[in-house]
Amino acid sequence: MHTPLLADALNTLFRDARTHRAWLDKPVSDDLLHELYDLFKLGPTSANCSPARVIFVKSDEARARLLPTLAGTNTDKVKAAPVTAIIANDMEFYEKLPELCPGMDARSWFVGNQPLIEETAMRNGTLQGAYLMLAARALGLDCGPMSGFDKAKVDAEFFREGTTEGKWRSNFLCNLGYGDASKLHPRQPRLSFDEACRLI
Repeated sequence: MHTPLLADALNTLFRDARTHRAWLDKPVSDDLLHELYDLFKLGPTSANCSPARVIFVKSDEARARLLPTLAGTNTDKVKAAPVTAIIANDMEFYEKLPELCPGMDARSWFVGNQPLIEETAMRNGTLQGAYLMLAARALGLDCGPMSGFDKAKVDAEFFREGTTEGKWRSNFLCNLGYGDASKLHPRQPRLSFDEACRLI
């Protein structure tokens, strides 16, 4: 049995956490990004498949490659953010299963089964992206997740065939840094328990 988190921790992770669109001019260190990965990789995935892969876009050169793939106001958000994480799924994640899930032949479940590969990668990679955001908040960072981008262009630019990343496919983007709270809008409403849940 685990002790429930204190209110301050719950506030950091959920109640006071917001989607940030404006950022303070404060860098995010490589060491902190390593710490972020070491936290979020611990979140559960089916058969420990761990399909998520991340490119942390920090340099001006990498950002210039990303900007043409973005839609609307997302361009300005990425220009201002210290880091933009491209959260992707490795479509050959199952090749790592002998190492990640050594107690069974989980790799054989996926070889040649493209629908199962795609479903498993999307579900578990998206879970890992959510773990990344919670871990980022726990480490004092703010997050600005986004979906307004051209997936095909991102994949062609960052996951070129013949490279180590050639089988990765983009899922969503998340700006990371220290948000400018003065630029936040009021929080939008959420559904009530009775609207979203059933006890049966």
